[in-house]
Amino acid sequence: MIHKSKLIRFLPNRVWRTYTGGKVLDCLENKTDPQDSHFPEDWIGSTTRAINPDREHISEGISSAVIGADIVAFDELLRTDPAYFLGEQHVEQFGANPMLLVKFLDSSVRLHFQAHPTAEFARKHLNSNHGKAEGYYILQVREGIENPYVYVGFQHPPAKKDFKAMIEQQDIEAIERCFEKVPVKPGDCLFIPGGAPHAIGEGILMLEIMEPSDWAVRFEFTKSGYTMPESARFMNRDLDFCMQVFDFSQLTVAQAIEKFQQPAKRLREFNAASFQDSLIDQRATDKFRVKRSTLVGQVEKSEDDFYIGIVTKGQCAITIGEETTLLKTFDRFFCPAGVESLLIDSTDGVEILECFPPLVAQP
Repeated sequence: MIHKSKLIRFLPNRVWRTYTGGKVLDCLENKTDPQDSHFPEDWIGSTTRAINPDREHISEGISSAVIGADIVAFDELLRTDPAYFLGEQHVEQFGANPMLLVKFLDSSVRLHFQAHPTAEFARKHLNSNHGKAEGYYILQVREGIENPYVYVGFQHPPAKKDFKAMIEQQDIEAIERCFEKVPVKPGDCLFIPGGAPHAIGEGILMLEIMEPSDWAVRFEFTKSGYTMPESARFMNRDLDFCMQVFDFSQLTVAQAIEKFQQPAKRLREFNAASFQDSLIDQRATDKFRVKRSTLVGQVEKSEDDFYIGIVTKGQCAITIGEETTLLKTFDRFFCPAGVESLLIDSTDGVEILECFPPLVAQP
């Protein structure tokens, strides 16, 4: 029997990817020999199955949820009572789909150059309700990485025919010259819309929040000794089809920072030292929302929707009813819509990143 009125925790959920990383995630899991591998991501609160070339026979990506003494697949848990876990209005509009996917991403190399379709493009051309807009929240930078960065948007946009030739010839140096490094640091939050060409730099641990799909146009084929099969490059289409996905607008680095970085907006204050900020909201997208709560002492906190929470700094105790759960940095949890309020207690202070679904459309 699944017990309600409890905080839901998630077990590690490492997923194979075509690039390498994950040593920091190994350390978080207290593995005896932490190392980078092809498991650089941990999918949090996921009801999305990973799509990996040559691994179609392996089921991976769905999170395992811990609730009370039970461990259950997260998608199965939600189906036991969608209205309680996700909220009646959410279920009426979206069904038992949380409508977002959250990941730890720990890169040891620069990721593939790629771009993702918008939801509108996916509906029109891919028979899917989801594109893959993404949010990034930078957590840490590895020792030795002096200038962490992402590539995002073309600073030197190529002509379409030239760009197609670069991809066909895999002229990575020419592709890289289309970009300049956009600096990032811990605490930065970015929103990457569909269509924006991008690549995450090496040595970055971050949280990635996105629409629940794995659509990607990967225009760099080989990374970390692995070459993707053709089926994994262009969403099972061809390059001509995928050229429609890219936004060829020119952006300087300063314009990219202004366009993609998300400034915090104060939402509410709980006490003199405790407050909640909005990071990604309707200013940037209607696909998901991201908030950040900074809490000191005892704070009773309620939300109108369910959310996936990640402790990004400090530690705390969260009490629901008579159950108290202790959480430390990088622990992750799910707060159901049916939980009226949480009591969060942190003597030395805690920071929690809260990932919310899209707002329900009002009639």
